[in-house]
Amino acid sequence: FEVMFYSANEYILVHELKVTDIGGSMVIHAFGAYFGVACSLGLGSRLLREKFPEGHPKNSSSRTSDIFAMIGTVFLWLFWPSFNAALTSGNSQHRTVINTILSLSGSCMTTFISSAIFRGAKYKFNMVDIQNATLAGGVAVGASANLVIEPYGAILIGSVAGILSVVGYTKIQPFLQSKPNLQDTAGVHNLHGMP
Repeated sequence: FEVMFYSANEYILVHELKVTDIGGSMVIHAFGAYFGVACSLGLGSRLLREKFPEGHPKNSSSRTSDIFAMIGTVFLWLFWPSFNAALTSGNSQHRTVINTILSLSGSCMTTFISSAIFRGAKYKFNMVDIQNATLAGGVAVGASANLVIEPYGAILIGSVAGILSVVGYTKIQPFLQSKPNLQDTAGVHNLHGMP
């Protein structure tokens, strides 16, 4: 079913509404995030939700998994500009790479700052925030990376995306786990949906 819904989503956005989405922010990221969240909510066992109202106890990270996830984050950060620029050419390709790098840099700056602020720990960062929200700028700028948005626009898009993603991890995800008991173990809503 996923392929059918994805194809319908892409057709409506790209062919009917004529949206510009060179990096796939709307067509790929937002669709994948909310399709996955809807499947998790719809297919999640009511018994499992009743048994673990605060979330499954194994839904956490370890030092080893954090190190490997951080290596993956570094690779994604390095190659994200090429992901966004893959379908462009000429000056548009250069503009896409530069806008993506600036947006990723903006999300990195605000992620580190907002992680320390929203987590309440004095000058301590949370690895989940760092591993995910630093990439939020690449997701957010993907829809407009090939356009002339100016350097300050790319940095602003990335900065807002980084803050939004950290707020999602610190405030919105705990709420979603407690009220509708939605188990978003990978945080797709906070990285791919919200920015």
